[in-house]
Amino acid sequence: MRRFTHNSLFRNLFLFCLMFALLGCATSQFFRRARNVAASPSPTTTVETPQDQSSAINRPTSKAYTGELSIFEDPKRDEKLQPGRIMDNLGIKEGSNVADIGAGSGWFTVRAARRVGNGGIVYAVDINRDYLGYIDSRSKREGLANIRVILGKEDDPLLPAKGVDAVLLLKTYHEVAQPIRLLKRTRESMRPGALLGIIDRNGKGDDHGLDKDVVIKEAARAGFVLVNQYDFVKPDNVDYFLVFRASDSGP
Repeated sequence: MRRFTHNSLFRNLFLFCLMFALLGCATSQFFRRARNVAASPSPTTTVETPQDQSSAINRPTSKAYTGELSIFEDPKRDEKLQPGRIMDNLGIKEGSNVADIGAGSGWFTVRAARRVGNGGIVYAVDINRDYLGYIDSRSKREGLANIRVILGKEDDPLLPAKGVDAVLLLKTYHEVAQPIRLLKRTRESMRPGALLGIIDRNGKGDDHGLDKDVVIKEAARAGFVLVNQYDFVKPDNVDYFLVFRASDSGP
């Protein structure tokens, strides 16, 4: 009888310890789950800074062109746009570093690369990865080792800081969704004395054109001042060529 009682007490004590251990394990797992839930990141809301708000535009823009690149290679384009004169007015010479923002087929990129020579660099910037692949292949095919392709963003060309002597946006500005932010970041990539050229056509923003007065005002908000404007690129009487430099006082 005494042995039976002893065994019974031992068995009850063992069961009690087992239940306590299982309860402790469950409690530990519960708290671990609770901590994990608490540590999970909650959705964040992007808050615009005052600088972002000051860079906002309230006008339509055109949808970025994604079609065939052959449209940029019309043989008459050289005669109409006169790329040599464009480069002259932007101070592009042998040894210059140039940015072609919205490079497309590389029409201007390859012409600038030939002028700057081995001592210079031409950055072909676009948001279309396929276009950049075409430019990269084209530069190899035409033996132009001084071309660098950059997959930019809608509001940032991702150019090296203080790394360029001249910038051109050729028939691109009306497609830029965040033009003031793009120009501000472009400004950061420009060396002292560097020039920014914008060639576009008059329009309403959503018709693949934008009135030049709007461009001038937006460029001023980004920290640029107009230094020249030319009409030799508008045989159809709608294109314009604006040249800016960075304002000493900034935006």
